[in-house]
Order: sequence, then structure tokens, then C-alpha cells
Amino acid sequence: MYTDASIFKIESNHAVPSRGKVLISEPFLSDNLFGRSVVLLIDHTQEGSMGLVLNKKMPLLLQHLLKEFESLEDIPLYRGGPLCNDTLFYLHTIKGITDSLPVSQGLYLNGNFEAIKRYMLSGNPIKGNIRFFLGYSGWSHNQLHEEIEENTWIVSKEKTEAIMDDGSDMKFWKSALSKLGGKYELWARFPQLPILN
Repeated sequence: MYTDASIFKIESNHAVPSRGKVLISEPFLSDNLFGRSVVLLIDHTQEGSMGLVLNKKMPLLLQHLLKEFESLEDIPLYRGGPLCNDTLFYLHTIKGITDSLPVSQGLYLNGNFEAIKRYMLSGNPIKGNIRFFLGYSGWSHNQLHEEIEENTWIVSKEKTEAIMDDGSDMKFWKSALSKLGGKYELWARFPQLPILN
């Protein structure tokens, strides 16, 4: 039996946040949206930070919003965050889309939507190449730094393939945390409400 009580002390891994990295929420965060979430940092500057929650699927499909995609396979929508939740954001791996923001190697945000539509309606693979989000997550100057210091977030890096996988909500959080090994691997198995243990 493990008797070192420090194993239960949640603490940040002190990695520095930057564009393209992910934030993994600490296990006991009980917020509806951010609890057990993985957030991709789209931007991180002195002025503030912007991210997209990767693993909170909505009970909506893209086809419910945009009828021109009705003939395509079901395309899930994710809740990117609490801000501008009537605005569509999209991550993609398609090179050459004008006005796209490079997030990390081979991963882009938004860009010319007509080009994205042409790509999709031409029968190209969508799964693994484009993901859609309503809203985004934002932090004002120094807010994210303070939350990391308070051990709300663990900063990590995920491969593009994992970011673009639209798998199950909880599985992605557990997998991202487990990859860090040690205490983090153990925390990934904690119930969100310790009383349920």
C-alpha cells in the first residue's frame, strides 16, 4: 500500500505555456466546462491567452448549423469555451488555406472558409483533418499564469494526431495526463469527486 501522502498533493509541472501546447485540468476541478478538460493554446502573449477545449462534445452536429454539409458524414461540434459561443472556429491540417493561423507544426486555426468548404464537399477526408468548435476560452493578462501557479492546469504537449482525434471526452483527458507519468498517471485514475472513491 502507498503511504506517501504527498502523492495526493496536486501540483503544476511548472512547464511554460505557449502557442500549440495544451492545458490539462487538475483532477478535482469541478467546473462544468473545464473539469477534466484538455485545452489547446491557440495564442499566449503578454496581453492574454486564447484556447480551445478539445474534449467537450456538444449535442449538435455541424450539419445542424450549416445545411450545405447535410450530405456528409456526421461532423461533431465541440464547445471550445464560454466566450463567443455563437462563433465557429476550426482546427485543420490542410496546407495552403489562406489566412490560417499556424498553431504548431502542420496544425492551423481557421482561414478561408470557402476553401475549407470546397475541401469538404469534394469528398476529402474530414475526420482527423478538420475539427469544429463553437466559442473559445480566454484569459486576460497574467490570469493563466495565476491559474497555473494555483495548480489548476498542467502544461503539456500533444501530437497533432491526438489533437485532431475526435475520440471520447474523458479518455483524452486521462491519456494526456497519464503520458506525464509518475504522480500525474496516478491522478488520471482519481474520481473527479473524491467522495466517490
